Amino acid sequence: MTAMPVAGAEEIRAAMEYYARQGWTDGLPVVPVTGSYLAEFLATTDRDPEEVLFALPHLDRRCTVRLAAINAAMAGCLPAYFPVVLAAWEAIGREPQLKCGVWQSTAGTAPLLVVNGPVRDRIGLNSGGDVFGSGFRANATIGRAVRLAAINVFGLRPHLLDQATQGTPARFSACIAENEEDSPWEPLHCEHGFAPADSAVTALVIRSCLHVESRHTGSPEQLALDLAGSLRRTGALVHETGSALVVLGPEHAAVFGAAGWSKDDLRRFLHDHAVNSRAELAAVGKDAVSRNGRHRLPADHPDAITDRYGLSATPHRVPALASPEAVVIAVAGADNAGVSTILETFAPHTGPLPTARIRDPA
Repeated sequence: MTAMPVAGAEEIRAAMEYYARQGWTDGLPVVPVTGSYLAEFLATTDRDPEEVLFALPHLDRRCTVRLAAINAAMAGCLPAYFPVVLAAWEAIGREPQLKCGVWQSTAGTAPLLVVNGPVRDRIGLNSGGDVFGSGFRANATIGRAVRLAAINVFGLRPHLLDQATQGTPARFSACIAENEEDSPWEPLHCEHGFAPADSAVTALVIRSCLHVESRHTGSPEQLALDLAGSLRRTGALVHETGSALVVLGPEHAAVFGAAGWSKDDLRRFLHDHAVNSRAELAAVGKDAVSRNGRHRLPADHPDAITDRYGLSATPHRVPALASPEAVVIAVAGADNAGVSTILETFAPHTGPLPTARIRDPA
């Protein structure tokens, strides 16, 4: 991929069609990139344009600063967004599952970016109403920049290296900012070692998202049980146990905050109550796990082995979550209704959250 020379309107239109014919898009039109426009993106960082940001060894492909800039420009980013894109790639590089080919999975995974810190206001990232929806250029194009690079740099095109069975709309773009101002707790990045004045990006691999609507209860226990019931749903159980990002709407976060619950209190409650009985798992053919990969399957399957809870040791209590730490909690959205979102992440969180500081020249 190379930048095009400066051109007029007809040349730009021809370039857009050329990009589409080359398969360099996500199905939507992209912005043709001139050399001078690319230089504006590279001017926002002192990093070497040929520095490798992220590599997939099994594909023998790597994303450099220059390639990340080209795809950010194509996605419609402004140059001021590029430091966020760079930090997103750093965070992506700290997500251990990706080097195992998770982006190519039949599960149809997608990268989700959560942005914290002062950069949110500086570049107009949405953390309020319709936070997972459309209407905000920074959110839409920063998430799209990562997806376009997955296609153009790593070759993850549908029906080819990308083997998603159905996929998810998040594959176009998935980038939100945390609503720190309406949260009763410290922001996500501060929870993981950054200062409030820092700006940071957390990168997760998601499979799907599910709304949880509870508009009238003021009881933290009732609300937490509603969340736990959504987390334990058997349709989400691919592996032995799962993990999730719980994005609480401000009204729901306020219920927990007013009752004095910490994030750890909520995490422990969700882990302890997001459980299924062995009978419930058997009814859907997920009462055992596979010998290789620990995927859930029926107990009479040839590859089945007893899961770590034992078929007879704990017949009525099988946790759906790997541990309390497998739940990441953030706050986003508007305070106009009691709505939260559960995003099922691909693998349990067993180490530090994949978060990177934004080297923002501002």
